[in-house]
Amino acid sequence: MLYTDIVMDHFSNPRNVGEIKDADGMGEVGNIQCGDIMRIYINVVDDVITECKFKTFGCGSAIASSSITTELVKGKTIDEALELTNKDVVQQLGGLPSVKVHCSVLAEDALKVAIYDYAEKNNKNYKGLEGFDPNQVNHEH
Repeated sequence: MLYTDIVMDHFSNPRNVGEIKDADGMGEVGNIQCGDIMRIYINVVDDVITECKFKTFGCGSAIASSSITTELVKGKTIDEALELTNKDVVQQLGGLPSVKVHCSVLAEDALKVAIYDYAEKNNKNYKGLEGFDPNQVNHEH
């Protein structure tokens, strides 16, 4: 399996690792089959994600996907962050092997669950969360 230099860089030197104590939002998703568990934490000020950290238990692709996702949404508004798709994650990583694309989906979903958590705690509604059910995101393939 070949990984791009970007994937290897984010795996070897992941950005924004850790947790945010008393985070404004936290999203955790997992995939029982492959054992990946991903947590993304966000802090939000005036609808802008000011801080984003992650803790991921999983393969190199899961760690790289988490790392790049935190980089892509830091400084973005909630609405902008909700537009991020797993395809964007894969593209920013320069590609992932097809058997590892699910890792990018986990990253997208963990971010969405964190934003959902923030929205629920603060009684906010965002267009990108309409019909979103955080209980439906645990992946099996």
